[in-house]
Amino acid sequence: MEVDIEKPLSDYLKQYFGFGSFKGNQEAIIKNLLDGKDSFVLMPTGGGKSLCYQLPALMLDGTAVIISPLIALMKNQVDSIRSFSMEEGVAHFLNSSLNKSEILKVKEDIMSGKTKLLYVAPESLTKEDNVQFLRKVNVSFYAIDEAHCISEWGHDFRPEYRRIKPIVEEIGRSPIIALTATATPKVQHDIQKNLGMLDATIFKSSFNRPNLYYEVKPKTDAAKEIIRYIRNNQGKSGIIYCLSRKKVEELAQTLLVNGIKAAPYHAGMDSATRTENQDRFLMEDVDVIVATIAFGMGIDKPDVRFVIHYDIPKSLEGYYQETGRAGRDGGEGQCITFYSYNDIQKLEKFMQGKPVAEQEIGKQLLLETVAYAESSVCRRKLLLHYFGEVYKEDNCNCCDNCLNPKTQSEAKEDLVIVLETILAVKEKFKSDHIANFISGNETSAIKSYKHNDLPTFGIGDDKNEKYWQALIRQALIARLITKDIENYGLLKITEAGINYIKNPYSFMMSQDNEFEDLEDDDIAPPSGSGGGVETVLFSMLKDLRKKISKTKNLPPFVIFQDPSLEDMAIQYPITMDEMKNIVGVGAGKAEKYGKEFVDLIKLYVTENEIERPQDIVVKSIVNKSSNKVYIIQSIDRKMPLEDIAKAKGLEFADLIEELEAIVYSGTKINLEYYIDDVIDEDKQQEVFDYFQEADNDLIENALKELGEDDYSEEEIRLLRIKFISELGN
Repeated sequence: MEVDIEKPLSDYLKQYFGFGSFKGNQEAIIKNLLDGKDSFVLMPTGGGKSLCYQLPALMLDGTAVIISPLIALMKNQVDSIRSFSMEEGVAHFLNSSLNKSEILKVKEDIMSGKTKLLYVAPESLTKEDNVQFLRKVNVSFYAIDEAHCISEWGHDFRPEYRRIKPIVEEIGRSPIIALTATATPKVQHDIQKNLGMLDATIFKSSFNRPNLYYEVKPKTDAAKEIIRYIRNNQGKSGIIYCLSRKKVEELAQTLLVNGIKAAPYHAGMDSATRTENQDRFLMEDVDVIVATIAFGMGIDKPDVRFVIHYDIPKSLEGYYQETGRAGRDGGEGQCITFYSYNDIQKLEKFMQGKPVAEQEIGKQLLLETVAYAESSVCRRKLLLHYFGEVYKEDNCNCCDNCLNPKTQSEAKEDLVIVLETILAVKEKFKSDHIANFISGNETSAIKSYKHNDLPTFGIGDDKNEKYWQALIRQALIARLITKDIENYGLLKITEAGINYIKNPYSFMMSQDNEFEDLEDDDIAPPSGSGGGVETVLFSMLKDLRKKISKTKNLPPFVIFQDPSLEDMAIQYPITMDEMKNIVGVGAGKAEKYGKEFVDLIKLYVTENEIERPQDIVVKSIVNKSSNKVYIIQSIDRKMPLEDIAKAKGLEFADLIEELEAIVYSGTKINLEYYIDDVIDEDKQQEVFDYFQEADNDLIENALKELGEDDYSEEEIRLLRIKFISELGN
């Protein structure tokens, strides 16, 4: 050991890293490790975990073995350590990305004493030749980073982590430091037990991130809400998490077509594209990364200003880890989650077919997530309680529940019922069983234990199980109830709970948030998105259309059809770009007739102080007329319409619909070559004269006026297309 015990640790910190002082528990952790003791370090993202093993590794004789799950993270850390040292071989990694000659170089540097830190993936650690090599090495200590991967109850369980303990014992036991940014008491116990370090000194930093704002929103038209939010936060960096790769690709594309600099990131992409998108985000060529949870570990971007969960995560640990990527510099960090119970049901379906134990764990973790999403209690208090920490403030002033407190009601007598019921069933059941018991639901579990025969069964049947679940959750936060660590989820009464039964006091319960179980396709537009036609404005727009039609000697419907005016009276377009997004208004039509309508709407909005939806129409990545370009090019080449329809697999009537959509949005097409072949010139003129004088362009009215025996519907529709195209576009 090269350490001078008389020399303050802060001098070594200055010597190796140039820092003047330690953060939080860093100094105590390092001293514990230098004393040869095992350490368990629980420190949130951005707290400075890596320094806790990097500094002692540089100070001690031998090589520290750092077990880390991510190759990208290893490379970053090795580069970082090398930047502080004159010796290139001071840090190395040993993983599957190296070739034989590179592996040989790493081993030479270790044996020569140059290498102080060796980063290995758990898979590499377990290879027999690496085990035999490390048995010859003087290992100063083992650092296990992302230690929550050991636990099946952690959010990122990796079976290889379970094999670390026997491998360490085979190589030769040295002090162990296990580090994680997220671990519940259950996961912490699991980690220590699995690594054989139940006697380790525990260092726990606060999980509270005061700069983060937490909000859960109902998942109603989430893409539109996200676009509105990003437009209101122009230029800020953000991450959007989705559960599926397909949704990542789809949402990234939707953001792009709506003018937002976004890129996708998921494990199914080739590594070059993934790396490129990550670098573009770090270099701020891209503002938003849409990602699966594959993104973020090891991403040291301090100024991520928002983290949005399009899909609710599978566990609260995962949620905390992902939201923790916001505001690492201490600045603004908005954490917004969209929640529908329908998503939870989808996640439960994904679990089917997995081993029963794994399903049970997954279900328990999901229940915690549901509890968080639906609760009306301070979200910060809930999160910190989940990680075994007490938050004493009544109002954090930085979450949706604290900023918009829900109704509270006295629940003293009901709480006594809950506590007594837990005791009545011998503290051997989970919250759903207790809630069903009290509300009188004869579930299969209740029947199998014959709990429906107990005298208190259904004692609280005037309220449903959701109410009792909410009360149980709030009693857990108040520490009157706790969850068993070994048999996770079983409810136990604390000493404070026993005292409460003897001497009950006022317990104010908050009403939980209500979330409807909506499918994405059944979602109604959010309030504030217009919702209905503004009748006064619609009438004014019709008057303007009439005025223009008289000036130009055109029927009003040639200018804009009624559905277009209705959409204007919902969306309030006040720029030409916004006008192009209105139903049935393409670029050509907007240029030709849009200005007067935009001016009228702008004046109306100002005078009536109307709050417009900020994201007028979210452009869809699915082009409703995906055949448009092909049809226009084919018409330019004078291809028969029957051949165009056949080439695109369309019925002739469907092709006419496509043509109508094209001309009504303002694009000019010339169908003369086809119409002249199939319709007499006299007939053409008669239909043109009719539409010139008509009040509307309804086909049924035209057929009635012109005679159904003389004209077919197809003929009139084709001639209406020609009429609109020639006169209106």
